[in-house]
Amino acid sequence: MSEEDDARFWGEVEEAVELVQDDQPLEALVELRKVVAASPKNPYAYHWLGVALYEAGQLEPARDAYRAALALSPRYLGARIHLSHTLRQLGDARAALQEAETAHRQKPDDPEVWHALGLASLGRGDKDNARRWLTAFLDSTPELEVSLEVRAIMRQHGLEEG
Repeated sequence: MSEEDDARFWGEVEEAVELVQDDQPLEALVELRKVVAASPKNPYAYHWLGVALYEAGQLEPARDAYRAALALSPRYLGARIHLSHTLRQLGDARAALQEAETAHRQKPDDPEVWHALGLASLGRGDKDNARRWLTAFLDSTPELEVSLEVRAIMRQHGLEEG
């Protein structure tokens, strides 16, 4: 994608992204569906449609939106990470781990990738790798809310650090 296309695509979704970030996913859905209709090759529109659908509790449509974003832009890391989390929550731990591993090959030093790998590994019952990846994620000093959530998950599954 050219820089010009990238800037145009981002500009098309900017207002809707603000709605998502302001915890207004239903309003964002309306705007994002308009963007998708007007600009069907915009990967940001599909990714953020996925985020809004996820926030609205619509996991299957969110999964499909993330896949559409990746069909348009296979190296879209955010869409791949969100797809991994969504697949895991839909009970497809194998596919979640595959997406997280693809993300890791793409960007091995990204803490969000480690987070996805840790949770997907846990979903597959691989506690050693789950501990490894989630500990690496925590060592990256994520936001407090996410850090507390990951620590609670680790305690719940007997994966405490050290």
